[in-house]
Amino acid sequence: MSQSDRTERLLNLLFALMSSARPVPKHVLRDAIDAYRESPSDEAFERMFERDKDELRGMGVPVETVEGSDGVGGIEGYRVAAADYALPEVAFTADEIAVLGLAARVWEMASLGPAAQRALQKLEALGPGTVVDGPVGVETRISTAEPSFPVLLEAVRSRRTVRFDYRKPGDAGAEPRVVQPWGVASRRGHWYLVGHDVGRDAARVFRLSRVTGQVALDGPADAYAVPSDVDVVAMIAASSPSTPTQVARVRVAPGRAHSLRRRATAVSQEDGAEVLEIPYSDDEGLAAQLVGMGADVVVLGPVGLRDAVVRRLRQAAGEEVA
Repeated sequence: MSQSDRTERLLNLLFALMSSARPVPKHVLRDAIDAYRESPSDEAFERMFERDKDELRGMGVPVETVEGSDGVGGIEGYRVAAADYALPEVAFTADEIAVLGLAARVWEMASLGPAAQRALQKLEALGPGTVVDGPVGVETRISTAEPSFPVLLEAVRSRRTVRFDYRKPGDAGAEPRVVQPWGVASRRGHWYLVGHDVGRDAARVFRLSRVTGQVALDGPADAYAVPSDVDVVAMIAASSPSTPTQVARVRVAPGRAHSLRRRATAVSQEDGAEVLEIPYSDDEGLAAQLVGMGADVVVLGPVGLRDAVVRRLRQAAGEEVA
């Protein structure tokens, strides 16, 4: 079952519990919600319902169990009191709506983009004011193109262990890792995962651009607790180099790759083409940017950066990469 199916089931349960003034018996919920009605057995329904009820409570939804009033015990049903859970009336000024609209449009990633757009439509319906795209001349975006991002974000939310292969700087191949994710955050245009590396029994920071292959969720939800003193941002800052350690030489097409040109510390002419010198600190991180520019750029060196670009291009072409 997909994450969207589970989310739909939880929402249906929440709506069913909030829409009735009286406690809703379990058998009524089973008949009313498609996923419950299609359960293969009573036992499967019971397990699913208990998980959903616990998850709603874990999100802060006050799901009440109402005991029977017939004097013989038992459970009459379940309910969510609207007065205990519903939000008060929300009102925004024109400036606040503009800022919220800008924040929603930051996301480019497909899995978050539609939700942000639906939120924007609701904000625009509130009035006053208009949701804007952002300051004039500024294209405000947070790029989350790393394929591991949505899975890791879900793992952080549900406290589930993950498995993935990870290539450290300077290593020829990737190594398998088993990690309990604590948080995902961005620094200097790159995304990082912070968590407990089970195999090494220590806290670690992983740059998402170095994750190779698929990230797999492993085990049940709420499998671990995040330490109360964890500072994700500080751990990422401490682990990521603050100054470039290498210089890339990249040949660029005329009039293209303007983002690289702004970073270049030197520009030369070789065989009628422009060659940029770009300081950087991580092969995989720069390779992820260069691959997105296609034929507009050709990496001349260093060798490690060229290898990282070639490996990503082969992966994009569907080839097996060691």
